[in-house]
This record gives sequence, C-alpha cells and structure tokens, in this order.
Amino acid sequence: MSEQTATFPDLKDKAVLITGGGSGIGAALTEGFAAQGARVAFIDIAEAPSRALADRLAGTSRHAPLFIHTDLKDLEAISRAVAQAEAAHGPTRVLVNNAALDDRHELLDMTGEYWDENHAINLRPVAFTAKAVAPGMIAAGGGTIVNFTSTSYMLNIGSMPAYTAAKAGIVGLTKGLAGRLGPDGIRVNAIAPGWVMTERQKELWVTEEGLAAMIDRQCLKRAIEPEDMVGPCLFLASGASAMITAQVLIADGGMM
Repeated sequence: MSEQTATFPDLKDKAVLITGGGSGIGAALTEGFAAQGARVAFIDIAEAPSRALADRLAGTSRHAPLFIHTDLKDLEAISRAVAQAEAAHGPTRVLVNNAALDDRHELLDMTGEYWDENHAINLRPVAFTAKAVAPGMIAAGGGTIVNFTSTSYMLNIGSMPAYTAAKAGIVGLTKGLAGRLGPDGIRVNAIAPGWVMTERQKELWVTEEGLAAMIDRQCLKRAIEPEDMVGPCLFLASGASAMITAQVLIADGGMM
C-alpha cells in the first residue's frame, strides 16, 4: 500500500466536492484532500459508511468533511447538493467525479431500462455535477475537474457492456468539458484506474487466481489499493498540473 506524502499548498482551504466519497476509492480521496487541509464536501448514497468516515476525519482534519446524502440519479438532488456544499464552503474549486457502480451484466439479457439506469449512475452525473459547479467555479476565476473513468473499457471486457460504454463516454465528456471550460480557467482531466482492491471488489469479484493474473500483467508487481489513486488526483487538482487539461492519466501499475 502506498502512502501519500506530497503536499500541495494551493489545496489548503480550497473548496473540494467529491462524488461517491464515502467508501472505496472515494473514501481514500476524501481523506487525501482533507489531509491537504481542503474544505471537503462529499456526496454519497451510502449513509452509514459515509457518516462514519466524516466522524472519523472530523477530529483529525483542518476542516471537518461535510457529508451530503444524495442519489446522483436525481438531477435536482445534484443541484441541491452542490448548493449545500457551496453554502458551507464557498464556490467549488475542485470537483472530483468518482461515483460509479460496476455491476456485471450479460449483453443478451440487457434491457433498455437497465442501460438507462446504469448510465444514470455512471455517466450522466459526471456531466450534470460539472454543470452545477461551473457557474460558481467560473465566477471564482477557475478551478479543476477530475473525472474517474476506468481501464476496463480499453481491455475488451465482455461482462459489463453498459458500464464500459459509460466509462468510455467519460473520456469524451472530459475532452468536451475541457474545450468548453478552458477559456474560463477550468482544467478538466480524467484518471483511469486499473483493478483497485476496494472492499466491494474483494467481496464480489476478486479471486486469488484472478488477482495473480492481473498483477502478472502489470509492470509493478503488487495489488492496486484505493490510496494509490490519491496522489494522481491531488496532482491533477492542484496547480502542479497547471497546463494539463483534456488528458487521461492511466494509473494501473503499468498494465496498459
């Protein structure tokens, strides 16, 4: 497991909003930004782990993270959540679109309703959360957006076609947002993680043989942990990446 040791002074006291920030990669990101002294608000639908995370970080962070319980399938709820975060912390200067649901599903059984539901979780909120924060970010003079995609859409994986389509769509959306918002001083990039060993992955899909096969394909011979995504995200959110936009950073241990 990696330990995030770099400090990005420009993130101190900055208003950060993270979707899906209550567990897995999102929880590592929430903790990572809080450790930089940022004013972190995070959105999640899972109430118990999110409140536990917020409570745990409240006593150790410069600013206690704000948990906002929200269903990202509800576009009006997204707008309300952004308004709540900005009422507490001021205009969002860093948005991290991390929330996702990578359920496996069979192409031949897939329905239109399932496709729409999947994209209402995995793709649509990325666009509409960016839309919701954009006016405040523009008025504040700029900011950064980091969208989490996945290497899964690059690997011809056949067990989640709606999910991989959504993750590919995030790359196109990232580039489109970068083109639209760049003149307003807003940078938009994406991170494509490899197979990250979250508790959900370990409970549902990780086997000893499957993990060994994945590590064998990586240049770096260890499992990827949620904390490994923190450094890349902090870098893209900070001024250290000042002239980087419309890009996809692959963080997969060198498999691709």
